[in-house]
Amino acid sequence: MFRQDGSVIRGEEAVVFGRGTRMLAGALVVACMMLVGPSAPTGALFARPLPAGAVKDVVPGRVMTWNICNPCGAGGLDRAREIATYAPQVIGLQEACVGDVEKIRIYLERFYGLVYHVEYGTVLRDWGRCGGVPWKPGAYGQAVLSAAPLTDPVSVEYPDGGSEDRGYMAVTATVGGQSVRVFNTHLAQRRQEAVRAGQAAVLAADVARYDRAIVLGDFNAVPDAPELAPVWKLATDTDPRCRPSSTVGCAPTTDWQSKFDYVFLRGIVPLGHRVHPTPYSDHHLLHTDLDLGQDTT
Repeated sequence: MFRQDGSVIRGEEAVVFGRGTRMLAGALVVACMMLVGPSAPTGALFARPLPAGAVKDVVPGRVMTWNICNPCGAGGLDRAREIATYAPQVIGLQEACVGDVEKIRIYLERFYGLVYHVEYGTVLRDWGRCGGVPWKPGAYGQAVLSAAPLTDPVSVEYPDGGSEDRGYMAVTATVGGQSVRVFNTHLAQRRQEAVRAGQAAVLAADVARYDRAIVLGDFNAVPDAPELAPVWKLATDTDPRCRPSSTVGCAPTTDWQSKFDYVFLRGIVPLGHRVHPTPYSDHHLLHTDLDLGQDTT
């Protein structure tokens, strides 16, 4: 070691000098951490307030579906704010990494006072999408968030996923004070009609077991696509203008102006729905308010 005048630092002087350098470096690291905050989800420092007109608490009977887009570069705090603005009882997410959903849950509670339970329908592990390490990549697929505890979770991978593994999950949730089976799915990508037809048939066979069910998801198909026929035989979409025989006036749910996202209802009465474009995904948020007290039979 050398002094500024060029003379050599030896012995105990060098030890003291080295310790001082390390202490200075450590202090700089601590200062940086205080400025940026820890990397854990709970270390988030700022959250924008909800927009005017946002609800104040969970809305009974409201369910939502949202393909959160992965990878799209959106942060968990932005996604949490979008969900908190409409505060559904149950939310079905697609293209969901487990780590991202956990951050969303933490932010919903920490910044907006909304507590949700979660179940996952993982279909693959993907390091490129979900991070982690190459030998232990993050889990990817569907997730359902619920203001009430969820029971009887099932996760099914379709026999043929197409160009990427796909599947559906099902849980029993409380919606509007009633217990109901909720499904959440993501069908094969576009231009894979035959694959989607097989997937829809597998899903419909499970939905058919329940007199009342809610089927959420990104079906990657417009309402009059033939591959959705097995689902249409069992349920109707929450949007009364969206039917396999007529799609005039059916609100698009994607940035490319297609209706790909659905809240299918079996034995349940819809009260109204809304589609909300968002800058944080190429799919819009779709939520609907339901009356589970009415009997549709």
